[in-house]
Amino acid sequence: MPAAYLIVESQVTDPEVFKQYMITAPEVVKSFGGEYLVRGGRMHVLEGDWQPPRLTVLRFPDFDTAKAMYDSPGYVHARNLRAGATAMFNMVIVEGV
Repeated sequence: MPAAYLIVESQVTDPEVFKQYMITAPEVVKSFGGEYLVRGGRMHVLEGDWQPPRLTVLRFPDFDTAKAMYDSPGYVHARNLRAGATAMFNMVIVEGV
């Protein structure tokens, strides 16, 4: 099965509240075999007008595992911890090649 990538575009508005999410979420991700590839960092738009404030990219063993992580009780708890910490939080799962 091909790997799956979880891609997140976010705009953090309350870093103190978001810290709790950033402490909790990686443990859940790791328990599902996920790995952070990009977590914020320097960015430069090469084409188009997309200006994401922050990007995060994670790799999972496959699509179903990434979806299971998102739906897991541990990640539901992490999502609740980030409530009110972002002005925007967009997330997609895409299957790799």
